[in-house]
Amino acid sequence: MRATPFFAALLLSATTLCIAHGAPLPDTTTAVSTAVSTTATATAGAAVATDSRADFLKNIVRVAVTAQPYDFARPWSKRAPTSRRALGTVLEGNRILVTAEVVANATYIELESPDGEQKQPARVECVDYEADLALLKPESDDFFKTRPGVRFVTPQVGDSLSILQLEANGNPLFSKGPMTTAEVVRYPIDDSSFLVGRLNVPLQIRESTQSLPLFKEGKLAGVMLRYDAQSSLLDFIPAAVVEHFLKDALKTPYEGFPRMGCSFSVTRDPQLRRYLGLNGNNGGVLITQMLKDGPAEKGGLRKGDVLLEIAGNPIDSDGNYRDETYGRISLGHLVCTKNFEGEKVKVRLLREGKPVEAEVPVARRHPEKYLSEPYIIDRAPNYYVLGGLILQELSRQYLKEFGADWARKAPLDLVNIDRTQGETDQEARQRVVVLSRVLPSDVTVGYEDLRHLVLKAINGRAINGLSDVPAALSKPEGGVHRVELQGDPSVIFLDAKAVEAVGPSLLRSYGLPALSRLQ
Repeated sequence: MRATPFFAALLLSATTLCIAHGAPLPDTTTAVSTAVSTTATATAGAAVATDSRADFLKNIVRVAVTAQPYDFARPWSKRAPTSRRALGTVLEGNRILVTAEVVANATYIELESPDGEQKQPARVECVDYEADLALLKPESDDFFKTRPGVRFVTPQVGDSLSILQLEANGNPLFSKGPMTTAEVVRYPIDDSSFLVGRLNVPLQIRESTQSLPLFKEGKLAGVMLRYDAQSSLLDFIPAAVVEHFLKDALKTPYEGFPRMGCSFSVTRDPQLRRYLGLNGNNGGVLITQMLKDGPAEKGGLRKGDVLLEIAGNPIDSDGNYRDETYGRISLGHLVCTKNFEGEKVKVRLLREGKPVEAEVPVARRHPEKYLSEPYIIDRAPNYYVLGGLILQELSRQYLKEFGADWARKAPLDLVNIDRTQGETDQEARQRVVVLSRVLPSDVTVGYEDLRHLVLKAINGRAINGLSDVPAALSKPEGGVHRVELQGDPSVIFLDAKAVEAVGPSLLRSYGLPALSRLQ
């Protein structure tokens, strides 16, 4: 039986880069602003009393970010700068919490008090793009002299939560709504899934609509992940995920959220359950895929095992367990949010009809372990210009150059590599190198229309990453570079001396800073 992509994402590791408890917030029980309309006031509910408003705003800051991502169609250059505005929440320990999307590819970050009277540059102290969380550190700790930080609270389904925004004049504006569900879903990075809380609440659009904090009785319940204005549905990152991130951020290096390194399929089908020996047992999911040398494999799990229990929690036929706070939710939360890197998780299995117990050392899958990286943020992509042939390493960021619907518009073979991460490929490769496009030159006459072809070898040497290219080019065959591709044409030939001679011309004609970047 085939594992669904969603459940595979829950257990297969994602990638990451790279506590606070303070004084409680004042009670938010009275109206916040006369600027709120009658309708908005009805939905906003309780807010901050006028005489305590200043104290409350001590723990909220505006965050202004200038960002400049790299252009993966022209990997030697950057796109035009963009600006973002968000709200940050002050935590104990002189740090500020925002979502990672806010600071992605940031070139400058500035903090500003709600009244606009205090401004200060800041830097990213820790960021996790899968969990979509980041910590900011101001240039000077003086910024925190009057900012004690907030406490956390665990929100539950049915709780009434308040979402904070700021008016242009710095006055707080609250919208209030009930938490309707808690479930494990995908975060902005496609391969990462974590716990999400959901509210049904109408928000008024303000200049700072990212990273909005949510409060319950004056304590931080989470940070807004996304908002759909049409349905008025708001997803937020709950305190449980935030606190795991903060505890991990105390470590050097930051380790991230661990996974088991396997995927599974549901076992609702009675015929399948009989085949697996699950008669009379209402739970269990079938392990269908194992990450090579991953945590599950190291823990002794096998493809075809039935996963019955994790850390004493029974797993049902849909891959859910009963959480003490959120009820029936996916086992992904149990694995990655309730454990840390290197910890061993006890599991109970059914193997060929017999019960088996094992311990899995959960771990994070590092970015460099992916055949096609799920994202490349805050760093430049590698490239190599070979006589006008632009060679790049395949990544999700590369595929997203095809637009929001990249999974349909990008070449199918490249999308398939990204989705399967080479699990069906018999050849072990570190990276997939792609001939992305061609810069017309004297060397590339007749090859100008080549696009998005997988590079297999140069001069008979297999290419498992861009770092293999210089060595392969050092040994031309009879003065000619033989470039083997997966597709049509299957091979092209370049004069070795002409490739070397055309380099300066390419730099001048196309404004290239260099013919390669190999980091």
